[in-house]
Amino acid sequence: MPAGVCGCCGPLRPRYKRLVDNIFPEDPKDGLSKSDMEKLTFYAVSAPEKLDRIGAYLAERLSRDVVRHRYGNVVIAMEALDQLLMACHSQSIKPFVESFLHMVAKLLESREPDLQVLGTNSFVKFANIEEDTPSYHRRYDFFVSQFSAMCHSTHEDAETRSRIRVAGIKGLQGVVRKTVNDELQAIIWEPQHMDKLIPSMLFNMQDAEDLDRVGAGHPSTPCAVAQDGDENPSTLAESCFRELLGRAAYGNMNNAVRPVLVHLDNHHLWEPNEFAVSCFRIIMYSIQAQHSHHVIQQVLGHLDTHNKNTPRVRAGIVQVLLETVAIAAKGSVGTIQECKAGDAADSEQATPPNLWLGPTVLEVFDTLLKHLRMSVDLELGESSRRSSACSASSGRVKESDERIVQNAIIRTVGFFGGNLPDYQRAEVMMFIMGKVPVYGTPCHALDTVKIGHMGTKRIQTMLLSSLIMVTSGFKSKSMSGALPSPFLDPLLSISLMEDGELRQLVLEILHNVMDRHDNRAKLRGIRIIPDVAALKIKREKISKQDVAFMKKHGQQLYRHIYLGCKEDDNAHKNFELLFTTLAVLTIELANEDVVVELARLAVALQEMALSTEENLSMWLRCSVLALVAAYLNFLGQMIANTAFCQHVSKVIELRNMDAPYLLPEHVFRDKCRLPQQLDKDDAALFFHSADMADGLAGAGYNADRLNVPYVPQVTDEERLTRRKSLVDTVSLQVDILASSLPDKSQLAEEITFETLKKAIDTSVLEDQERERRRQVMEKFQKAPFEEIAAHCESKANMLHERLAHIFQLTIRPPPSPSGAASSGHAQHPSVPVYEMKFPDLCVY
Repeated sequence: MPAGVCGCCGPLRPRYKRLVDNIFPEDPKDGLSKSDMEKLTFYAVSAPEKLDRIGAYLAERLSRDVVRHRYGNVVIAMEALDQLLMACHSQSIKPFVESFLHMVAKLLESREPDLQVLGTNSFVKFANIEEDTPSYHRRYDFFVSQFSAMCHSTHEDAETRSRIRVAGIKGLQGVVRKTVNDELQAIIWEPQHMDKLIPSMLFNMQDAEDLDRVGAGHPSTPCAVAQDGDENPSTLAESCFRELLGRAAYGNMNNAVRPVLVHLDNHHLWEPNEFAVSCFRIIMYSIQAQHSHHVIQQVLGHLDTHNKNTPRVRAGIVQVLLETVAIAAKGSVGTIQECKAGDAADSEQATPPNLWLGPTVLEVFDTLLKHLRMSVDLELGESSRRSSACSASSGRVKESDERIVQNAIIRTVGFFGGNLPDYQRAEVMMFIMGKVPVYGTPCHALDTVKIGHMGTKRIQTMLLSSLIMVTSGFKSKSMSGALPSPFLDPLLSISLMEDGELRQLVLEILHNVMDRHDNRAKLRGIRIIPDVAALKIKREKISKQDVAFMKKHGQQLYRHIYLGCKEDDNAHKNFELLFTTLAVLTIELANEDVVVELARLAVALQEMALSTEENLSMWLRCSVLALVAAYLNFLGQMIANTAFCQHVSKVIELRNMDAPYLLPEHVFRDKCRLPQQLDKDDAALFFHSADMADGLAGAGYNADRLNVPYVPQVTDEERLTRRKSLVDTVSLQVDILASSLPDKSQLAEEITFETLKKAIDTSVLEDQERERRRQVMEKFQKAPFEEIAAHCESKANMLHERLAHIFQLTIRPPPSPSGAASSGHAQHPSVPVYEMKFPDLCVY
């Protein structure tokens, strides 16, 4: 009877259950019954309110079949779920989705690889469905964890391990696609999820057999299928990684980049850093252009964290920073040319229009220069601790490693600064120049006392090298904007140091800034140029701003060129750079007055080389004379002055025959025979200012100053020193005069008729005043400029000293009657009020 009752009640089961049961055949190998599946689909579409019950029942059957290992029915159930999910789009699908995700979770929890792959494929299909309404309560935490675990599968069979990893990557890609565009699912960008997503992708990307392809670094169109038709975990992981970064918003960049840095730390991938470089190339080419500075700031912060790590790790981080900076600052101009046509779209996406705004640029340089200083400290500290042969060898290894760090930092500074806009590059130049330690000037950024002379020189060399890279290609409309006094003064101060390498770096920086028409390549090498016109030198008419610049700083530039030629450690390259400096000045900044001053400077250099008072070697004297010959030959052809050129050519021809060691083609050879002494009496071998002045005057130049001997301009330090000594002298004279003056009563003079007559008669005074004016006019017309400047300067110094003395008397409080000392002032002796002397103007 009970069995009969059950048999009779079977047809009374709900219709949705009967339709679900009918899709399962008696033999699971026959697969899903299509006709019955169509009936179930039609029923679900017609009665969407039954979808949640259909899903619950299918989930119940699937759970039972999984436990009983009926995998054929499991496959049929998942196929039915997929078809129902694709066919039904209504408000009632939300509960059905919950049942569907519960069944997918059951499959992923299984230890069977086939079931895990089956569940992943169903989830991917679900992820590609665009829902009409957002879900408020759905969470994907379990799927992120499970798919990440599948990405790290360690199955014994290589093929199965690859299948599981591919499935895990696909699942993560589905999670990303399903959640990244849903504002309600922004929780996916939280650190706890990114710490699982990002390392899972990187773990598969660093697979050894595919590292060479990933390390190529060029942005490529991701492809999830290899050439042999098998899915590749590494390629698929890179595709998912690019997609995730491409969808990252402004506020999510830090959470997306930080796990990459942590992964590289945990797996010791900074040394070697090929994989790290390739990862950040992918990052920079995948993210939106306006977010690039976030990545660079993250890498800089990571470099700060590892400031005490091994040199090679720090060098690896700096090299990664260089790569990111190269892409962010320069864009993908060079990469687009190298990539294939299919890669162009990805490269164009990564081209940043204008990336750096505000103080971020200086923060980058400040951090890099701080690590440069730390690297120098570590290198010098290690060198000072070497005591034995074994420790010496280890110290050499340490030194070479620190050099790698320093060179990487310099390349990064130079490359980044060299690709900034000109207005930002000028600020960076000023910033770096402020970090260069200069003797005699305060340097708050670098304590030169602790690092010593060698450390100071090392930092100077590296910072100037980075300035060369920053100034390369720099074009400024006005020279005053490119070389302001706060930049030019310390730069020229370095050019007078007793180090030939530093002076070479300074001259190269000046060339980069002043050569606005790229003529240096045509002037390379000091030589007698037979035809300057054949060089096709580009030049423009000098602007008013540049004329004003030369009036203000011209004497300063001439002085440093003059003194730079006298240095004993000058080499061939120094004279080549000095010749280029003079030539670039002539091309870019020379008007008529500057041409005369440059010719006057050349004559002064010749006089210096011939002077017996200068303690110069014979090679240095001949080199200076060769420099003068090469430059005057260039100058004469540039101004196209026939008489000037004839005089210069005549001297050069005589030197070719009688004194070839006075020409650059001979004196700079390795084996050039030099004389014991120079024959000053042979005037035909040297240039004469009178002949050059005649040639310039014939062309309309004001050549009177050419006959005035050149005297280097006094520097600010010397002027301050002299002013201080003058103050002391004047103060001493005032004290002596004050003590030697007689009493006022002794100065009384007897007034007579003759005295009054002399006072009334002013004819003598007028003659004296007239004579004095004539002498003043004659002096200003004929006296050298240096003498007039010194006279005016002495008057100005005297005026400043008088004013300073008056201010000192005004500010200093008078002695108090009681003798009490006020705060901050020395105590004065007690003086009665009736004995205190006041100025006459203060008594009434």
